[in-house]
Amino acid sequence: MRVVIITGASDGIGAEMARQLASKEGAGVALVLAARNAAQLDAVAAECSAFGAQALAVPTDVSVRIQCRRLVISAVERFGRIDVLVNNAGRSAHALFEEVEDLDWYEELMRVNLWGSVWCTQAALPHIKATRGSIVAVSSLAGLVGVPGRTAYSATKFAMTGFFEALRAEMKGAGVSVTTAYPGVVATQIRYRGFNAQGEPMGTSSLKEEGAMSVEECARLIIGGMNARKREVVMTAKGKIGRFLKLIAPGLVEKIALAALKQDVRPK
Repeated sequence: MRVVIITGASDGIGAEMARQLASKEGAGVALVLAARNAAQLDAVAAECSAFGAQALAVPTDVSVRIQCRRLVISAVERFGRIDVLVNNAGRSAHALFEEVEDLDWYEELMRVNLWGSVWCTQAALPHIKATRGSIVAVSSLAGLVGVPGRTAYSATKFAMTGFFEALRAEMKGAGVSVTTAYPGVVATQIRYRGFNAQGEPMGTSSLKEEGAMSVEECARLIIGGMNARKREVVMTAKGKIGRFLKLIAPGLVEKIALAALKQDVRPK
């Protein structure tokens, strides 16, 4: 039986990954689901159990280091092993840097998006090495190309990219795969709950949502990359082209990034 920890599993990409794994693997998978919202987490766990999978809901705030450790301890106590850790928990943000007065929420965003992944990975790593398992980091195209209005978010995702790229090299000899996923705009609520310049929930998305990838497709691509032990999963043609254009035509990439923003949130 494969034991998979998924953070940020109460909705969006994390919840859909859990449902897809449960529906495909049934009794062959045990899912350890982590998120802050206990009620939503229990609902996802119940859906997974209905497919025959074992599911353990562990309410967790990944911005608190001890809770990351408790998550891993709970998984090992219940199932005796860890095969996969999916670092999916994250929060979004949109703010022009010059409009930000208090940077405390920049620090909070880094604790969630970067440090939550680092702390969970540190706690789980000995167990994943023992199973020669896999680590997945859900980054963003904003972790490959800086997006205007998203200095905080891009900083956290670039940091994730660097950390897991280095870890991948370190773990190569141990038989542990590290897959970094780079979704573009996905039809989830993450941008609506992200920070604005005042550090408050936005309530709206700053990005053009037309043509957003479905959460089902995004989860499918991540699971496919995870199972194939791929280094990276870059999900859109624009993302694949953009990372190479950045090397030869960075000005053009900046124009493309600006064009992805709604008119009313672009820098004047």
